[in-house]
Amino acid sequence: MSTNTSNQGRTLRFTKMHGAGNDFIVLNGIDQDLSAITREQWKALAHRQFGIGADQILLLEKATRPDADFRYRIFNADGGEVEQCGNGSRCFVRFVRDQGLSTKNPLRVEVAHTILSLKSLPDGQVEVDMGAPIFEHSHIPFNANGLKSIQEFHQMLYALPLDRPAAHDSFVGVLSMGNPHAVQVVVDMDSAPVLEEGPEIERHPAFPKRVNAGYMQVLSRNEIKLRVYERGAGETLACGTGACAAVVSGIRRGLLDSPVKVRTRGGDLQISWDGIVNNIAQTVTMTGPAVSVFEGETTI
Repeated sequence: MSTNTSNQGRTLRFTKMHGAGNDFIVLNGIDQDLSAITREQWKALAHRQFGIGADQILLLEKATRPDADFRYRIFNADGGEVEQCGNGSRCFVRFVRDQGLSTKNPLRVEVAHTILSLKSLPDGQVEVDMGAPIFEHSHIPFNANGLKSIQEFHQMLYALPLDRPAAHDSFVGVLSMGNPHAVQVVVDMDSAPVLEEGPEIERHPAFPKRVNAGYMQVLSRNEIKLRVYERGAGETLACGTGACAAVVSGIRRGLLDSPVKVRTRGGDLQISWDGIVNNIAQTVTMTGPAVSVFEGETTI
């Protein structure tokens, strides 16, 4: 599996987990040295035929900030490191508790740009304070120059020119939940062109760090269906930050009221957001499952 001779023959201990079908390899980087693993090796570990298989890899490390209990890093299936992963944050809490690393509840965890508050609930679900959504284009990042736009309630929507002619309204709401999202409303989630359009939207030049492409079907003011084509991973069975972004976009467009049940192909998530109060975006709360599948060892 290795392309780096300094790592050949090393044994890694891992836990395979999933949150609503969004699956992860979780590694303890405190009691085993994983600092020399390369991007190609992360990619090989995530490969579903030749590795363990996962949408993302979560790496637990010691916190670098005094206000955090732990830090974790996120690597997509393509080996690239990303900033945020909602379903992964719930699995991280379950991993920490199962491994006996901490009994704190809630747990404060450092990710790339912020601190997340993660709370285990009595029913086995995990509640995550995902922080506030980001709308400023330079912080998403998003370049709207030259794009056609329309205002819908409180949100500006942008038309992304695609090589593939869209058979539906392709105007997207753009925001960040620590990672960039472009959310569009579709009539039917199952027939939405996720696999056809998703890769092109992911790499659209308007998004210098690429983007997650969300396809939201509104069932009622408190329930949606959602599919997400994730950057660096392709379509996943669920996307936590994608669910948060879709609900925020839907509320901003005047289509939804908090709380919202988000039905993904891998399971249901509950998203709550109180909107913008006194010109300050409130934090988003996500609640959903976190499941340990198995533990094992592998050699790179």
